[in-house]
Amino acid sequence: MTVTISRRIEFDAGHRLLGHESKCRNVHGHRYVAEVSATAAKLDAVGRVIDFSVLKSIVGNWVDDHWDHGFIAQEGDPIIQWLRDNSMKHVVLPFPPTAENLSAHLRMVATGLMTPLGIEVCGVKLWETPNCSAVSER
Repeated sequence: MTVTISRRIEFDAGHRLLGHESKCRNVHGHRYVAEVSATAAKLDAVGRVIDFSVLKSIVGNWVDDHWDHGFIAQEGDPIIQWLRDNSMKHVVLPFPPTAENLSAHLRMVATGLMTPLGIEVCGVKLWETPNCSAVSER
């Protein structure tokens, strides 16, 4: 039997997509919702994969530190210098900050954070808007 749990982590961030053919080429922001799903080889003594608050604390703190209320930029975006010059919170990634790429990146990060605890991150669903999401699964 496999049991999977999921924890919602919400954050606000800005981005833009260089070369986008429409509105998303402009600087804008989203209220993102990440649904992080995890499993373990066996349930703990209490009958859990992991306490939801532990998953929130570990992965949620990473999100808060790196992405929440910041700007997620792609390498080479000219706005990066302005963000640096004005001491604005930002992160520079080597890929376009699409929902697809952010979902895959967060899954990789969460996997690195949770594996030492014996927890497998089996998926991250990232909602960019209430109607649009991307999923990265094993």
